[in-house]
Amino acid sequence: MRDMETIEGLTPREIVRELDKYIVGQAQAKRAVAIALRNRFRRRRLPEELRDEVIPKNILMIGPTGVGKTEIARRLASLANAPFIKVEASKFTEVGYVGRDVDSMVRDLAQMAYRMVESERMASVEERARERAIDRILDILEPLPQSHKSPADIFSSMAEAIGQPGSFSRGSGSAEETERERSQSQRKQRLRDRLRTEIASGERDQQTIDIEVDESSPVSVHSIGGNGMDDVMESLSDAIGGFFKKKHSRSVTIAEARRILSEEEARKLIDADEVRRDAVTRAEETGIIFVDEIDKIAGREGSHGPEVSREGVQRDILPIIEGSTIATRYGPVRTDHVLFIAAGAFHISKPSDLIPELQGRLPLRVELDALTEADFRRILTEPKNALIRQYCALMATEGVTLKFEEDAIDELSRMAFRVNESAENIGARRLHTIMEKLLEDLSFDAPERSGQEFVVTRAYVQERLSSLVKDQDRSRFIL
Repeated sequence: MRDMETIEGLTPREIVRELDKYIVGQAQAKRAVAIALRNRFRRRRLPEELRDEVIPKNILMIGPTGVGKTEIARRLASLANAPFIKVEASKFTEVGYVGRDVDSMVRDLAQMAYRMVESERMASVEERARERAIDRILDILEPLPQSHKSPADIFSSMAEAIGQPGSFSRGSGSAEETERERSQSQRKQRLRDRLRTEIASGERDQQTIDIEVDESSPVSVHSIGGNGMDDVMESLSDAIGGFFKKKHSRSVTIAEARRILSEEEARKLIDADEVRRDAVTRAEETGIIFVDEIDKIAGREGSHGPEVSREGVQRDILPIIEGSTIATRYGPVRTDHVLFIAAGAFHISKPSDLIPELQGRLPLRVELDALTEADFRRILTEPKNALIRQYCALMATEGVTLKFEEDAIDELSRMAFRVNESAENIGARRLHTIMEKLLEDLSFDAPERSGQEFVVTRAYVQERLSSLVKDQDRSRFIL
């Protein structure tokens, strides 16, 4: 994970270069999001009186499915270490849709921010939490001796401490008993020290022990109303559940106990209220909400039926993008400086079908290009998460060395492009279909082929995929 200073030091050109590692092409869209991210860093350096006046320039991405719209937004959020959520605008128009309203996107963003901040804080106390977890495991395996002294024994110890060993002594055996207890305590401590070393080194990872962990009773409060009531009820359920916490015994290995207890101890070491405050701030200042399928709610003038609900959804989303305060379980979240990236294919509708107010809140429009045969080849080989690299790594886990000849990659790209042309154009997702079909037999037989090398040739690609291409060509003429 990058630290904030490193992130803020990235120029737009460097941001694009980072995005190029995962997304092929789409230079215009990459430039737009790189500038938007850099503007956030610039805004932080402004005087306070001017900072609130600078609002993010939200982006509307227009392009067919599978060309990288979502991936660009997701990678940008990952690069900026920013809370990111994706919502599909079309879900708010579903018939019979009950429950979470459009405000839920902000509540989900706050929840994501909370998880990020909590994870970072827990990582900062990881070492202390691990030590405390080992102490709890030691108390289960080898508890410290408990001294049960009578009042006379206590008086005798006090007398010894002030230099009058005979004042309250009950007999000469008292000193011997004290020495015996001291020796037993030392042996116990040596045993605990040895156990601590073995637990920390993993020697006892497979040993099973019973641990007690906190568990809230299943107190739940449900609501079927919208307008944020579901989130209020979740908070109320959390509050009520806090009064019913109890211990639950689990039988686990020491390795699992170390993980469970470390997380429990880490949560005790961090300030939950401070995490909530920081989470709200991060959501407000760096949050990114990606609204997909926005073209599905683009209503046209004079339309009836379902189109009316679509315009209603636009009007519900509008105040959130314009800037409003939404109540969440972590506190009120202002959306004035949240970056919204909307996207849609706009095959049937067009951006001008959106209500004018919403168009005005998405001032930057970028068009993403349909993928070419050359793009498919680059997607297969160039990105860090290239499909060919993924499949080679998967087969390597079975001891199979998978290799692709260059002309085989060319043929894969050609066939993916051809199928997209003859059927629905689903962009780069078509490659997943192609690769699974190509390597189906190898994936099935891989455990029995351990130690072998398998080379994918052009002829093999044609043999495996020719039927798929023919089926797609035939489907064009079937009603």
